[in-house]
Amino acid sequence: MSSARDSERGKLFTRRAMMLAAGQTGLTMALAGRMYYLQVTEAERYGILADENRISLRLLPPPRGLILDRFGREMAVNRQNFRVLVVREQTPDLMQTLDALGMIIPLTDKDKTRIRREVERKRAFMPVQVKENLSWEEMAQIQINAPDLPGVVIDEGLTRYYPYGDGGAQVLGYVSSVSEKDLTGEALLELPGFRIGKAGVEKIYDLALRGRGGNSKVEVNALGRVIRELERKEGTPGVDVTLTLDLEMQQFAVDRIGEESAAAVVIDVHTGEILVMASTPSFDPNAFNRGLTPEEWSALITNERAPLRNKCISAQFPPGSTFKVIVAMAALEAGVISPEQTVFCPGYMDLGEHRFHCWQKRGHGSVNMVEALQHSCDVYFYEVARRVGVDRIADVARRFGLGSPLGIDLPNEVSGLIPDRAWKRAFNGQPWLPGETLNAGIGQGYVLTTPLQLAVMAARIANGGMAVKPRLTRETVTTAGLKPIGAAALAPVGVNPKSVALVRRGMYEVVNNPAGTAHRSAFDVNGQRMAGKTGSSQVRRITMKERETTGVLKNDALPWKERDHALFIAFAPADAPRYACAVVVEHGGGGSAVAAPIASDIMKEALKRDPSRPRGPQPLPEVEV
Repeated sequence: MSSARDSERGKLFTRRAMMLAAGQTGLTMALAGRMYYLQVTEAERYGILADENRISLRLLPPPRGLILDRFGREMAVNRQNFRVLVVREQTPDLMQTLDALGMIIPLTDKDKTRIRREVERKRAFMPVQVKENLSWEEMAQIQINAPDLPGVVIDEGLTRYYPYGDGGAQVLGYVSSVSEKDLTGEALLELPGFRIGKAGVEKIYDLALRGRGGNSKVEVNALGRVIRELERKEGTPGVDVTLTLDLEMQQFAVDRIGEESAAAVVIDVHTGEILVMASTPSFDPNAFNRGLTPEEWSALITNERAPLRNKCISAQFPPGSTFKVIVAMAALEAGVISPEQTVFCPGYMDLGEHRFHCWQKRGHGSVNMVEALQHSCDVYFYEVARRVGVDRIADVARRFGLGSPLGIDLPNEVSGLIPDRAWKRAFNGQPWLPGETLNAGIGQGYVLTTPLQLAVMAARIANGGMAVKPRLTRETVTTAGLKPIGAAALAPVGVNPKSVALVRRGMYEVVNNPAGTAHRSAFDVNGQRMAGKTGSSQVRRITMKERETTGVLKNDALPWKERDHALFIAFAPADAPRYACAVVVEHGGGGSAVAAPIASDIMKEALKRDPSRPRGPQPLPEVEV
């Protein structure tokens, strides 16, 4: 009985042993198979993964493209940027090291707090930026004191620099750090310290200027520490953008305007190339690159003269009497008055119960169209505007570039305003009034223009009525590179050349006739003279009580914001125009006293810098009417 039991137990043990052996064999085979799969079949894949853990691919920022003037002079460049960094694991006491460093370069408590927070977020061996844009002297001092500054290292890179400071700041714009709203998923934008264009040309052509990033392959250990660099591919530099500006002319215009709040534009009347686009006061774009203090930013945005605004394209002004050239051409086109026909000016014009005054209180007597332009007679243009009507005035104004953006390659261009009957009905549901036509006839009321538009208007008059368009670059700029701009045939604006010629004659008399409103600004540069038109636009209504009791106060006696705007448009040489100019001095007073002398000096400088056009005295050709 016992023997049978033992036999059964033996058989049971044998079966269990066999099952266990079979299980072990199966597991061993499965393990062997898995090992074969991982080490043979998937060897290449896991080798790649191991390399990816060992090799780190790091993005390298490319050099930003340069911005040059028409002659290749550098307006925005990249210069050496010394940065001081600190590595936490290499310094026994971080705050003590920062205190010692603060004896060489200025470090605020805010700087130290920022550095400490960054150090706490990063691994101990990762460098943290303390300060950038160090001077050579500061960098040298840190290097000399390196033994007393454990963990402090100097790094070298590139930073944006504007050699001429505020000379063309509103045109060039500036670069600044990438903000949260600027992130698009592009890896370059996430690099520490990377800068992008935030205004002006820097913003419009940012994608082309920033270039394409390079990369560096480095070997790292399990903690991410760099062991060595395996391969390096530099980035593709950004495209160099060449502007139409003449840097020396631009600087001359800025210096000539001085402390005024003003705008000046000089344009080639045949190509539309802008030689000068000056807006004052200005700002230093380098300050944005290094980072503005709260006090600096507050001073810029609270300045009533708006230094951050490019007044040439973003500020709107009533054109005042410069608009009379448009009214004159509209009247000639409509046939409501002939060039010889006169209007008598007693110093005012009555319309119903309202009296509209001429700037010349005693009046101008009987004047024809050229004389009216020469003397800037308000009564003449009240009458002419009344006859021609606001809709036909608006049509001619738009043909000469007023009332809509001109498409210049800069941000924030405004449209100005050329009103007509339909506009007012859409604006406030009210009908157009006869008195509003009279105000429009002298460039007041609802009419608004930009300095660039006034320069284009002057250019289209100067070139005989061809629709020249302004441009700021010598080539078409794309992210792929530059494309030449071919010479395009200009289309006529659709106004009789005789009408344009008569207005040119009137503008010549404004400057060169002793009785002209801008005769004090006349010049003769090797026989080359200037033609122009003065303008002053009111910013406040002068009441009848003021006229009767105190008289019209002079601008100097008024607060700055209540003074008239001073305007002047011009072209030269008068007989064969090459350049047109517009100057607007915000709250500057009279156009003849303030704006015309500035424009005169700028135009003289333009002619002196044009050695390809020497000429002797030449009479202005007679105008057929």
